[in-house]
Amino acid sequence: MQSTSIPVTSENVGKHALLFDLDGTLAPIAATPQQAHVPPDTLDVLGRLEKRVGGALAIVSGRPLAQIDALVRPMVLTGAGLHGAQWREPDGTLHEMPVDTAAVARMVEALAPLAERWPGTQLEHKGLSLAFHYRNAPDHEQQVRVAAEAAMQPHADRFVLQPGKMVVEIKPRHASKAAAISRLMGLAPFAGRVPVFAGDDLTDEAGFEAVKAMGGVTIKIGEGESVADWRFPTPAALAAWLALL
Repeated sequence: MQSTSIPVTSENVGKHALLFDLDGTLAPIAATPQQAHVPPDTLDVLGRLEKRVGGALAIVSGRPLAQIDALVRPMVLTGAGLHGAQWREPDGTLHEMPVDTAAVARMVEALAPLAERWPGTQLEHKGLSLAFHYRNAPDHEQQVRVAAEAAMQPHADRFVLQPGKMVVEIKPRHASKAAAISRLMGLAPFAGRVPVFAGDDLTDEAGFEAVKAMGGVTIKIGEGESVADWRFPTPAALAAWLALL
């Protein structure tokens, strides 16, 4: 996984489609989701690269599209939010997967009292999904995981657990970064290009698998086992490489 051998250069980047996770990939991990930000220099690089690849640049994140937009403002990029439950096409058309939002609300109601009882945990209601964070309360990891599983089980025909770094999410069963990336790669100007996908978390592994099946380039950010072929240690290291393209 030597980053120096990544087969994407300033000479050939125009033949690629660039897809990025957000938190832990473009934005350094923050104590809470609300504190995350994409460094200004990284935003400048993304803006330049979007032009270089003819608009074939997208964000594929577990965040809602509205939060993605806020973090990359003033750009409004093609992308997928909530692990693919939402997506924006290159022409700006917005889509949402049909989701039982009443079931999401019931799961939030079941978990909210626990988040209040366990200091340092945070329950994030994302509309079509939810996330139970324990980054600031690592001793509660097992309790959070068990509680999320219990809340999800009555709705297991429509929702699944998605473990992540210091978080457990409950997302629509058919939402995945693999499906989101495959959908985007079928649209102009992405179609016919070689995909490049960078991500840092467990949810990105499905995206890596999809991109590898397309003959693309997969880049893991940070530590941990991964099917990705290349790796950078930090978002800053990824941004420094992108600045060379």
